[in-house]
Formats: sequence, structure tokens, C-alpha cells
Amino acid sequence: MDKLIVTINVTTYEAQMLEGQNSKVVMIPFSGTAAGDYFNGRTTVNGVDTQITTADGFSLSARYMLEGTDQSGRQCRMFIENNGTSLENCVPKIYTDSPELAFLENARLKADVECVENGVIVRIYIHTV
Repeated sequence: MDKLIVTINVTTYEAQMLEGQNSKVVMIPFSGTAAGDYFNGRTTVNGVDTQITTADGFSLSARYMLEGTDQSGRQCRMFIENNGTSLENCVPKIYTDSPELAFLENARLKADVECVENGVIVRIYIHTV
């Protein structure tokens, strides 16, 4: 069973859009709060979710930094890059300055994204086979 690491409640803001000859790019700024057994905190500045649609398909990439405390109560930061080809197919990568959370940098992670009013809820799990 996958183990929940953190839940991030995201508030989205007005999107910026560009339509090219063969593509559409949408950038959605956001802020958020994170809570879980391993980490609690909030975004340091607005993150951005970039969604690109081309004839070959769709991709998304959200990047943001969180600042807060790890499970030992130590102040720390986490940088998250969440890439996918749909809301159901997202693979996050986490970087952190927390010794307690360092295992996340090499963990096999997955994310679920749930659309809610004014944003999304992102749940990041350690993926087990």
C-alpha cells in the first residue's frame, strides 16, 4: 500500500495563456499549505503549473518550494517538481534540506491531484509495488 507523505491544498490564480501555431501553453500561478505526518508548511512564494498541449499530447509540470517543519519539528524547506501527462499520471520529485526527509530525494513517489473549487488538492505518496 502507498504511504501518504504530504497533502498540499493549492489555491490557483489567474492563468496566463499563449496559443502558438502548433501548441498551447497555460501557466497557472498558485500558493498552498502542506500538512502531513512528515512535513507541515506553506509555499515560500507562488509556484507555477505549466500545461502544454501539442499535436503529440499534453504535459504538465508544477514547481514550487515549501517552507515549514519536518516531523522532528526542525525548520526546513522542500522543493517539489511534479510532472505528468494528466492529473491522474503525476510523478513528483522532492529535494529537501531536512536530514529527516532526505530519504524522499531517492524515493519512488506518485501524486494524486483532485480538482476543488479555486484550486486543487495534491497528495504525494511513497509508491510501493
